[in-house]
Amino acid sequence: MTFRSLLALGAAALCIPAAVQAAAPDLRAEIAADLPGLLQTYRNLHAHPELSFQEVKSAAQLAAAARKAGFEVTEKVGRTGVVAVLRNGPGPTVLIRADMDGLPVVEQTGLPFASKDRGTSTAGVESGIMHACGHDTHMTAWMEVAKLMAAHRDAWSGTLVMIGQPAEEIGLGARAMLADGLFTRFPKPDLALAFHDTGDLPSGVIGVTPGYALANVDSVDITVKGLGGHGAYPQTTKDPIVLASAIVMRLQTLISRENSPFEPGVVTVGSFHAGAKHNIIPDEARLQLTVRSYSDEQRKLLLDGIRRIAAGEAMASGVPQDRMPVVSVLDPYTRATFNPPAFSQRVLADMKRQFGDTGAVQTPPVMAGEDFGEFWRADPDRMGATIFWVGGRPASELEAAKREGRALPSLHSPFWAPEADKVIAAGAEALASEAMRLMPKG
Repeated sequence: MTFRSLLALGAAALCIPAAVQAAAPDLRAEIAADLPGLLQTYRNLHAHPELSFQEVKSAAQLAAAARKAGFEVTEKVGRTGVVAVLRNGPGPTVLIRADMDGLPVVEQTGLPFASKDRGTSTAGVESGIMHACGHDTHMTAWMEVAKLMAAHRDAWSGTLVMIGQPAEEIGLGARAMLADGLFTRFPKPDLALAFHDTGDLPSGVIGVTPGYALANVDSVDITVKGLGGHGAYPQTTKDPIVLASAIVMRLQTLISRENSPFEPGVVTVGSFHAGAKHNIIPDEARLQLTVRSYSDEQRKLLLDGIRRIAAGEAMASGVPQDRMPVVSVLDPYTRATFNPPAFSQRVLADMKRQFGDTGAVQTPPVMAGEDFGEFWRADPDRMGATIFWVGGRPASELEAAKREGRALPSLHSPFWAPEADKVIAAGAEALASEAMRLMPKG
């Protein structure tokens, strides 16, 4: 049986000959030597972020770095995506992804290279722009991985496909690249890897989550209709504010009473808008929800429950049938990211070999969203895929915050500033070392 066949069957652990391991390059030392230049690249990317599907300059930097390393490069895949291919003999095809987009956030880190750029999102909202999710560290590590893999072709055999993905923050970039022929115009991967920085782990520590790693992300709008009137005569109205408040409270029972306690789920009402004056009962109220789940079955339970509760509370309030609440689930939604357990456990074992038992740990799933899982979903019976975390918070800060019961800035915060040198170094080493292990020579 070939190595490709073992990977396609999802082998949990493949023994790599000791001679191959012994010949592995000293990636850590090479990355350390390159780090001053990498940090210059990072600071430039951080200072000039670009919003989703507008990552023109960022994509150009990735493309230039890959071309310089000797990759075949195609730009504008999925609008602004980059695909770089390096063929290096027989063996499996491994995909490595970095996401490129920033967020509509006004940066408040106080860094000397903080972003002052502004832009208009695809939703038409003008704002500041910030790499508040660390995609600048992802891109910088990606460029170093391209250089390392090209420089050490004697240490691996196979085909490497490296992609710069747009629009992760709005959950549309992976689908756009797939729809534009990522798996038909270019070598189709057997395995896919990516990393994401995090403030929940000490700087440079690798975290791997087998199974569900990130959640389904649904955005739900509820228009609650009533019959407006004078605030002094509530008996002549059907108050949508009272009704919407009842809906908000009842929604909490979806998690506490209908969802299994062994399946995490979230229903959060993030926006409640109604009325314009003290003494006027309005005609309607508007709610905006974020709903998080893992399985398709759990997602259906929560969304069906939202529709049922909205209708039921309206009926209990005596709202006429033609004024029932309107529940809209936005589509497309970000689907849950699943790390196939056998493959991700193998990746975790490899990371422990590379970084030590305390340098690589198993992490619990989170309710954030990520569209990296779309690549695996495109061929789940054949592919292995894992996205892992790289810690970006000094251990002393984590310990102090825990001791003092103090919250720290998280991803998407205007104050989030990862310890970039540690994230970039560990991320590049993890991706390059794992790619070489997955594509051994001989």
